[in-house]
Amino acid sequence: MPTRIYLVRHGATELTAEDCFAGSTDVPLSDEGRRQAAALAERLKCDRLDGIYASPMGRTIETARIVGAPHDCQVRVEPDLREIAHGHWEERTRKEIERDFSEEYEAWEEDPLTIAPAGGESGIQVLARALPVMRRIVQTHRHQSVLIVSHKGTNRLLISSLLGFDARGYRDRLDQSPAALTILEFANDVRARLRLFNDISHYEALPDRCTEQRLSRWWSLPIHGNDGS
Repeated sequence: MPTRIYLVRHGATELTAEDCFAGSTDVPLSDEGRRQAAALAERLKCDRLDGIYASPMGRTIETARIVGAPHDCQVRVEPDLREIAHGHWEERTRKEIERDFSEEYEAWEEDPLTIAPAGGESGIQVLARALPVMRRIVQTHRHQSVLIVSHKGTNRLLISSLLGFDARGYRDRLDQSPAALTILEFANDVRARLRLFNDISHYEALPDRCTEQRLSRWWSLPIHGNDGS
């Protein structure tokens, strides 16, 4: 059997619905996030999990423990799976950043792969630390199934790289909802295929579901046709 990776974003936090940048900020899960993780645990309780890994943030560790509760696996913390650090943008809303750091934000929007806010990380820097961890987990768990709980930005960058997408568009073209399930299968250490992406069917019917705004403005830009309209 191929190596199967259940790649999960942590559940919703107290800042999820506020459109805040909280990459390196250790924000706890909200009650909603715990309900989302519990719903995913129920969904996966009959699946086989041979290992569970999480970034060192409280929100990912708690999500991993909730989802992994039906399985006899200890959560292993991998520091390099942490979220992208946003430097002096941390804990500020997109509107505040667009107002106070407009030039820096515009440059980052154009190329988040190579550009970073002051004191923060670029997408390339995240891949340089997170991709080797993914490779090592795949090598360690050949022909097994593993749960990895990480973050919105880190997950999207990993998926882009593993599937050969242009990672400059990771924020524009890929989404990761809270407690969403993505499944990747590996034929060997480098050949990956996507079996499921950003699935939240396990909690779609829950009340008070978070309707998170995307941080990228790409979707809201006007579409120009060939006639210039």
